[in-house]
Amino acid sequence: MKESSRQRLEALREAAIKEETEYVELLAAEKHQVEALKNMQHQNKSLSILDEILEDVRKAADRLEEEIEEHAFDDNKSVKGVNFEAVLRVEEEEANSKQNFTKREVEDDLGLSMLIDSQNNRYILTKPRDATIPRADHHFLKDIVTIGMLSLPCGWLCTTIGLPTMFGYIICGVLLGPSGLNSIKSVVQVETLGEVGVFFTLFLVGLEFSPERLRKVWKIALQGPCYMTLLMIAFGLLWGHLLQIRPTQSVFISTCLSLSSTPLVSRFLMGSARGEKEAGDIDYSAVLLGMLVVQDVQLGLFIAGMPTLIQAGAGTYSSIIMETLRILALVGQILFSLAAAFLLCLVIKTYLIGPYYRKLHVESKGNKEILILGISAFIFLMLMVTELLDISMELGCFLAGALISSQGHMVTEEVMSYIEPIRDFLVIIFFASIGLHVFPTFVVYELTVLMVLTLSVVIMKFALAALVLSLLLPKSSQYVKWIVAAGLAQVSELSFVLGSRARRAGIISREVYLLILSVTTLSLLLAPVLWRAAIMRCVPRPERRLSL
Repeated sequence: MKESSRQRLEALREAAIKEETEYVELLAAEKHQVEALKNMQHQNKSLSILDEILEDVRKAADRLEEEIEEHAFDDNKSVKGVNFEAVLRVEEEEANSKQNFTKREVEDDLGLSMLIDSQNNRYILTKPRDATIPRADHHFLKDIVTIGMLSLPCGWLCTTIGLPTMFGYIICGVLLGPSGLNSIKSVVQVETLGEVGVFFTLFLVGLEFSPERLRKVWKIALQGPCYMTLLMIAFGLLWGHLLQIRPTQSVFISTCLSLSSTPLVSRFLMGSARGEKEAGDIDYSAVLLGMLVVQDVQLGLFIAGMPTLIQAGAGTYSSIIMETLRILALVGQILFSLAAAFLLCLVIKTYLIGPYYRKLHVESKGNKEILILGISAFIFLMLMVTELLDISMELGCFLAGALISSQGHMVTEEVMSYIEPIRDFLVIIFFASIGLHVFPTFVVYELTVLMVLTLSVVIMKFALAALVLSLLLPKSSQYVKWIVAAGLAQVSELSFVLGSRARRAGIISREVYLLILSVTTLSLLLAPVLWRAAIMRCVPRPERRLSL
């Protein structure tokens, strides 16, 4: 019965295509007939100068439409792999409200139609047949305006109660998403715009990457995050083996949870001023920021390695030798691509970035638009280069920031002052798009499990950080390990980015993705409490007041 139904459906689709083709041919014939009739009428009467000009314009417009028109339907219907499906066409509300409009007038109106297939996927117009008429996706515009308006009170509320503003933006997405008012129509478009915010965020992370910040504590800052990540992966593989989880999924989850939030810790340290240190004493803020910078570098490298994880997860080899050779080949490929990217960065830093920025600064002559456009073009250039090398676009954004930061502190401050407002707005869209996929009912139903998982992750990160730092710090600064461990004992908000990428790539399942989102959110909520407890316990009173 299933096969018979499929055959009848295919026959109906072929019949529908045939009828559609005949209908289009009839419309074309009708159009040519009308044009021929107009030509005959114009030949039978004398034309004024204005009529002759309009007639020439009409002919030129017809030629333009014929030149730019793409026969996408006819060109793609016979392509292998193309499926014919029945869809519903829903006209825009504005068009439906005009009762006096005929069907043809509605189709030619500037409004946009929405197509809905049998799987409840929704599609909107991306390129109209008539490219001479400008069109706008009003649903998308309304979505952006709504997010911008609601983000203000939500962010304001979180700031008032001492939480990071990103929670307010996520709450905004929750309220507007499927679990709330369900008013966001262009979900994919909103998420795409939010991804641009990730690009600028990683550019600013690279812009803040400075070897000067790591010089005094470079050994601790470099070794600490590496040891912590390796230990987290080792524990993840152990638990994954016990719970029968795929190794690629275990590696991803462990690496994702090993990252900590740079913006949140920077907020903790904001305005703090440490007193004079004794000889050999170490400033905990320098250690903490240095380790976070190295984690940001690890983030870029991990994003670059995600294609390798995807290919490793898709492997079907049964032979251990073949599987090992395939993994080695993938590792060699990514190492080669990274070497090529860093060699290119070395050439750009040595010969190109300095003259480029000076030329850009001179040509701008105080015009911020030219400078912002030049910096953005450089970001997108590095983005495309790393994409061509198959090591992810985000790493290119990070490298672009690192190259700009090599030009000195003054250049870094100037570029940051121009790019930060753009980043801030786009990050609002990004976190709101994350909120579209956060479901409070899921958290309520699984609250016990989520609290156990969150506390386990926080305790494990705190214990591993304290263990690693106890081996790396001198004896005179052992108290620093408790403060730094408290600062690292949460999960970075960029795990949202990694989780969404891995979910789309099939590395993790939907359930694991929801668990990562929930654990990350709860760990960030617990972070201020743990930080205040560490400061109260380990920092002297005069310095404690400034840090809090």
